[in-house]
Amino acid sequence: MSAETNRILVIGGGFSGLTAGIEAAETGAEVIIVEKNPYLGGRVAQLNKYFPKICPPLCGLEINFRRIKVNPSVTFYTMAEVESISGNPGDYTVKIKLNPRYVNENCTACNACAEVCPVEKDSDFNFGLNKTKAIYLPFEQSFPLRYVVDRTACPKDCPAPCVEACKYNAIDLNMQPETIEVKVDSIVVATGWKPYDATKIDNLNFGKVKNVITNMMLERLASKNGPTGGQILRPSDGKPVEKIAFVQCAGSRDENHLPFCSYICCLASLKHTLYIKEQNPDAEVNIFYIDIRTPGRYEKFFNQVKEQSGVNLIKGKVAAVEQDKDSDDVIVTAEDMLNGEKIRKKVDMVVLATGMQPEGIEIKVPGLKYAIDGFVVDAEGIYSAGCAKAPMDVAGCGKDATSAALKAIQTGVRR
Repeated sequence: MSAETNRILVIGGGFSGLTAGIEAAETGAEVIIVEKNPYLGGRVAQLNKYFPKICPPLCGLEINFRRIKVNPSVTFYTMAEVESISGNPGDYTVKIKLNPRYVNENCTACNACAEVCPVEKDSDFNFGLNKTKAIYLPFEQSFPLRYVVDRTACPKDCPAPCVEACKYNAIDLNMQPETIEVKVDSIVVATGWKPYDATKIDNLNFGKVKNVITNMMLERLASKNGPTGGQILRPSDGKPVEKIAFVQCAGSRDENHLPFCSYICCLASLKHTLYIKEQNPDAEVNIFYIDIRTPGRYEKFFNQVKEQSGVNLIKGKVAAVEQDKDSDDVIVTAEDMLNGEKIRKKVDMVVLATGMQPEGIEIKVPGLKYAIDGFVVDAEGIYSAGCAKAPMDVAGCGKDATSAALKAIQTGVRR
């Protein structure tokens, strides 16, 4: 690395990481993006639509992917993880582990390999709502557009018909992990978030009662490239949803789970209400909430949704979610805090508005600090971006990532 080169490591290839990396690279910095998944785009790639334009996320991601393709200053590694970081601002040494994909650059995404693969596994991208083959393309517009093999799903005695089916010699089941070492001046932590584990919330019975799903699972059901082709159908029997309940603050604002407000959950459920109403204008939507939080310009969006017919806003914390004894329906029990009445609602499906939990970094990073809730606190030479710093929406992540890029490029300038 020459004395004039400013090199930045970006940990995480989601929307925030991509934005920070591209913005920094377009100032002339060298950028290395490390992403643990086999694709770039993070959680945003799993959304059906996002704020504020309520448009498909691949619109924005596609632009960023193109910016990466034409910028030689950006190097990215998928299926990679940072093993260690040492040094100080302006002089970090980073070891990166590259996990085997078992599919090389010859792949044309023709799907011949998946057609002959005898093994099915739960789709991670669709949160287990459907199956995929052991060799698969994460989603239709994956970047890079290349298949990947989940070797943990492959039986030891598999004759590997995928290798024989591939005309391009793209599959190499003997790939091994590699470790590379790079020198960087600064680091942007954009590790993003994960949905809070709803199985930990005992009274909501996620995983035990049929047709109780999370808000991110509903995003996949509503997506054209999702498991149902965009039709919102309940998982147990494929019935179109006519009555639905949203349980707000599922694990958020709770000292036993996530003590903070996750910011986007109220907006997400209001958006999901529009998804439901677009497919079935006569559907009954029940939103059980503690407080509805729609800051700033989103207040207008809240008013637009609540004025629709069949939308019931019920101020009250849900006490129980149970299976109906005679059907696949779900019984929701809560107290209406405004009139003091106990409510029992039978619905087709329940959606838990689970909160944002920071992904975090497992390794020790010199100078890196965390807030009490696990979010990253900026330090000299190390800057957080997006949901690694705090819960925020996509638009907020874009602005915050640009801020992180500006800070990161100055570290190299100052050294």
